[in-house]
Amino acid sequence: MEGILSDIVPETDDNFRFERALRARGFACVAGSDEAGRGPLAGPVVAASVFLPPDCDHSLFLDSKKISHKHRLRLYELLKNADAAIGIGVVSVELIDSFNILQASLLAMKRAVTNMTCISCKPDFILVDGIFKIPLPVPQIALTKGETKSASIAAASIVAKVERDALMDTLDRQYPLYNFRQNKGYPTKDHRHVIARYGPCPSHRKTFKGVKEFV
Repeated sequence: MEGILSDIVPETDDNFRFERALRARGFACVAGSDEAGRGPLAGPVVAASVFLPPDCDHSLFLDSKKISHKHRLRLYELLKNADAAIGIGVVSVELIDSFNILQASLLAMKRAVTNMTCISCKPDFILVDGIFKIPLPVPQIALTKGETKSASIAAASIVAKVERDALMDTLDRQYPLYNFRQNKGYPTKDHRHVIARYGPCPSHRKTFKGVKEFV
């Protein structure tokens, strides 16, 4: 399907071109889906699914990794005020360790889609960041570097990042030794040093390299 749409929609700087082409083909609710937290040593993986109203300024939504935390917060508020349909999916450390991070990420995105807030807007097409599709019976395209190609995926990446950062701030208050507020669970030098010296906490991913050696 990506190849078919790519033939119809030329490569441009328009980050709403896939959504517009799909809408022209009769899909009324095209959602973007992305996750945050595949690489950290601690904390859950969080996904979001977002439907952007066609009349919103889609050019505002960029890859969450390329904008500041304050900017992400502002855009999240803008999404809420624009009546975007938003869904959040969270998969725990325990499930990450029971499955694997890929399956946990896909489960988080599945939960995000099914948790979308606007009941009248159930996605009839999903644009997914990455190379794997969500295990749902809904037409989909998996787009590599999707945040740069689709405003809906970029919006989902922003929501997922903001929601996960907030969860890591909560874990920081429970386990201040690990400085989760700063590192968000990622394997920084200081984070790895603390794990090596004091061992992991209950929110660390016990099957991940950098943690499992100290369990």
